[in-house]
Amino acid sequence: MEHEHPAVVLDFSANGVGIIRSLARKGIKVFAYDTERPFLTGKSRLAQCGVCPSPLNEEKELLDFLIDLSNRCPVKPVLFAGADDYVIFISKYREELSNYYLFLYPEHDMIEAVLDKKKSYELAVKHHIPCPKTYFVEGEEQLEKAIEKLDFPCILKPVHGHEFRKSLNKKAILIENSDQLRIEYQMYRDLGELIIQEIIPGDNQCFYKVATFYDDQMNLLALFTLQKNHQFPMDFGTGAHIVSKRIPELVDITLPFFKEISLKGIGMAEFKKDPRDGIYKFIEINPRFWLTHSITEKSGIDFVYMYYLYLTNQNPSPRLEQIEGVKWIYLVRYFLTFLEKRKRGLMTVRDFFTGLKGKKEFALLAWDDPMPFIRSTWSHLVNYWKRKE
Repeated sequence: MEHEHPAVVLDFSANGVGIIRSLARKGIKVFAYDTERPFLTGKSRLAQCGVCPSPLNEEKELLDFLIDLSNRCPVKPVLFAGADDYVIFISKYREELSNYYLFLYPEHDMIEAVLDKKKSYELAVKHHIPCPKTYFVEGEEQLEKAIEKLDFPCILKPVHGHEFRKSLNKKAILIENSDQLRIEYQMYRDLGELIIQEIIPGDNQCFYKVATFYDDQMNLLALFTLQKNHQFPMDFGTGAHIVSKRIPELVDITLPFFKEISLKGIGMAEFKKDPRDGIYKFIEINPRFWLTHSITEKSGIDFVYMYYLYLTNQNPSPRLEQIEGVKWIYLVRYFLTFLEKRKRGLMTVRDFFTGLKGKKEFALLAWDDPMPFIRSTWSHLVNYWKRKE
């Protein structure tokens, strides 16, 4: 395979670090950038790393930065984004950036729709995908009408999660009763539009994801499904321990949906299986590489490399059959989740160590690139102990 095209990765979370490592270990030149805070934690020795302007409030500066970077490369780089902010920015400026970079996204209207909780819910309903009971609230009157229909506890969450988390590092807020809902709604409404959603019962293992890579003509090049075992924080968090698992019935739901909405490029849909009726309920879509994508290489389907090969006209063969039972572990988050679950009697020390057995991919732990793991672990532990005080 030819590796003359460099790669540019925007993101220093575990997602971005996974992209960097996958490419650099194959001999591909990697440039990686993010804003200052994530750069300090996630910078990798396997890439040429630096700080870039923010996609939120320095769009013109970031566009000029990326154009200048490409002009210093002998051939067009392949552009990777590991966070929603960068996806929206690249999509918005796709006409200019396509002169300098190789990337593949669905239409901009679709990018905006799937990253908007209200629009993505409407898309799912339109295409007959089961969803949790959901209420959109834009004022006091709608709030009171929703309260009349709600079962408590429920969750309050933002329509635009990536923007909300810049002000408050939470995916959702647990609401125990109507009085709390009124108070929390008033508190957070200025941070963006909010929705109220029922809580589907069941533990972390009821969460499943389907990931796809469709080419420009909507031919399926890669398919992967997984089950979540643990997340951090344990109630409303992101993956801490997941496993590669074939879920044919969920694939049968997701592939027609993605084809109908033309979700080309990388796409991932999350569902939660409702133990009350056994139905998979739609949670969200991400039109990008997802946090746990680095598990795919050990599972026989290397999403990152296939994306690189496709965009550099090297025609990768479709990879639709995965190896099951491979684990992905974000070690510090897995440990902190274990502490939470042990307090509630939901997990034992034996359970924790059993979860470390077998074929696995660590989110950050790597001997050839140790510092992202060390810095992230220290940051998580410091923040955890601060919250306890």
